[in-house]
Amino acid sequence: MEAETRSTGCLPAAFLTPGSSSFMDFLSTHAPERLPSSRPLPPVQGAVEAPHGTTIVAASYPGGVVLAGDRRATMGHAIAQRDVEKVFPADEYSAVGIAGTAGLAVEMVKLFQLELEHFEKVEGSQLSLEGKANRLSTMIRGNLGMALQGLAVVPIFAGYDVDREKGRIFSYDVTGGRSEEFGFTAVGSGSVFARGALKKLFREDMTEQQAATVTVQALYDAADDDSATGGPDMARNIYPIVAVIGESGFRRLPEAEVSEVVRAVYEGRLQQPNGPQAPPL
Repeated sequence: MEAETRSTGCLPAAFLTPGSSSFMDFLSTHAPERLPSSRPLPPVQGAVEAPHGTTIVAASYPGGVVLAGDRRATMGHAIAQRDVEKVFPADEYSAVGIAGTAGLAVEMVKLFQLELEHFEKVEGSQLSLEGKANRLSTMIRGNLGMALQGLAVVPIFAGYDVDREKGRIFSYDVTGGRSEEFGFTAVGSGSVFARGALKKLFREDMTEQQAATVTVQALYDAADDDSATGGPDMARNIYPIVAVIGESGFRRLPEAEVSEVVRAVYEGRLQQPNGPQAPPL
């Protein structure tokens, strides 16, 4: 009699074996070739041409944090895409804004989302916000080989800390080094200009609406001085992505709401091209 070799439809034993609550640990044990950090690096001569995301900004307010990004992706001196998405929910109370190599960044975000979901299913509870920030740091460090070839991913991680009852912002470098930012931060090619705008406009007592407006103002200033950052495209109705993470969780502002903010900023720039001015003292 021949043995039955057809699949019964059951999950493989690896999925039923107790183990780590980390999805990355699971992959490294049972399918290491699927981890980005395990892929062989091809020999490269010169710069690698790949679409890159540009500027991401974040600003906190008493009820949470706002994370926003422009929509442009560049490849060398050319515009690769005008409406790319760079702000993603990580879970219910956190989000990631990506700058750097777009393809690798999106893959990293999806793996990070799985990592947080896997932990919650195994442990029955969510990681602390700081624990999530540490997990993302490990993933960025795993991309160091690619980063040394010019394919870097440098995100901003932001979320609402339910234990401390406030919004928090974390920034990273290509080695996975993590820093907590207080008040605001920016990353990407236009970050120097965006951070300068945030420094002048940020207030600790802002409302959610004011924080969203400040991030749009900062992205406008970045686009004004950085050719890789895309400003609001009024002809094509392409506006920045703006997300709010507060006590009620992650919420991406509807396009109609963002367009109102953008048009108000644009109308103001027609009168003051350099934007709102902070008092000298």
